[in-house]
Amino acid sequence: MKKVILLACLCCTLFSCEDVEKKASEKLQAAREAFELGNYNEAKILIDSIKVLYPKAFETRRAGIGLMQEVELKEQEKSLVYLDSMLQAKQKDFDAIKGKYTFEKDVEYQNIGNYLHPSQVIEKNLHRSFLRFQVDENGVMSMTSIYCGAHNIHHVAVKVTAPDGSFAETPAAKDSYETTDLGEKIEKADFKLGEDGNVMGFLYLNKDKNIKVNYQGERPYSITMTAADRQALASVYELAQLLSSMTEIKKNMEEANLKIEFVKKKMEERKDNTQE
Repeated sequence: MKKVILLACLCCTLFSCEDVEKKASEKLQAAREAFELGNYNEAKILIDSIKVLYPKAFETRRAGIGLMQEVELKEQEKSLVYLDSMLQAKQKDFDAIKGKYTFEKDVEYQNIGNYLHPSQVIEKNLHRSFLRFQVDENGVMSMTSIYCGAHNIHHVAVKVTAPDGSFAETPAAKDSYETTDLGEKIEKADFKLGEDGNVMGFLYLNKDKNIKVNYQGERPYSITMTAADRQALASVYELAQLLSSMTEIKKNMEEANLKIEFVKKKMEERKDNTQE
């Protein structure tokens, strides 16, 4: 009697395992069909559900790992194609406007050059106090507050004010320096976009208005931005948005390529383990 009961239990266990594997296989087949239709997210959800619903369906779960790798590979390849098309479109936009800017790069000291509006090149702005804007090749925009005068004011920040009284103010500059040229005092303070107290963003929003610039230092000093400087700000700001988006796309493409290499390596390892 005991042998009969034991045999019955073994049969039940066997049939139960077969039933689990069958249901798990059906779920895996649904995942493969979703994958073939390009529904990658649905395929991944179905594969993950096998582990949750049928933890003992070991053969099907192993097959699911292989399918998941195929899904991830196809996802990254599709993403790479999309990113490449985006980059080409952005590059086309950049090529159409880059001739409007002056490019400066000292090959001996700089790995990355800078673009600025032609009206703000140094040669055209000697002995003038103003805000100078530029953007590097990676899309990082910066502003330099330049002061020229008979006496030092020792400024390290600037405050910009619109006609309606609204304003923005930089924190103290991380990089500032002073010098003297033939008796003229020259001071410069540099600010990067994102570390400028939103001064550049404020100037862009108010690019059509008269803006007062107060140099924050030991002595009071102020100027009114010229129309040319406001135009330079707006032009460089828009170029910075384009270049920074291109840099972000390139970064995402690099990440996608790394993921593709990783998945392919895992697929190869899995193939080798299966053959052993």
